[in-house]
Amino acid sequence: MGVQSIDVEDDQFAYRYDTQLLIDRRDKDLDEDEIADYITEHFEGNSLIAAGDEDLIKIHFHTNEPWKILEYCNTVGEIYDIVVEDMIRQSDGLQG
Repeated sequence: MGVQSIDVEDDQFAYRYDTQLLIDRRDKDLDEDEIADYITEHFEGNSLIAAGDEDLIKIHFHTNEPWKILEYCNTVGEIYDIVVEDMIRQSDGLQG
């Protein structure tokens, strides 16, 4: 499944939502590289960080569809400490 990318050079906020969460292990060990590869291949966005170990992974990703990231991550493990911030609102001095 190919993902078309927006030219972020032309639009500072091409990906509006800063999406952050933690994934806790359920039944099997977590693999940060596997999770990062899946997100990169299946979801449009940028600034991906997937860091952690087999028990806990921190995700940070800029996207226009944060709910898709949350849905996927929920299939991998238990998700919590979820933060979705609107970077356009933040740049306007509003609550994100």
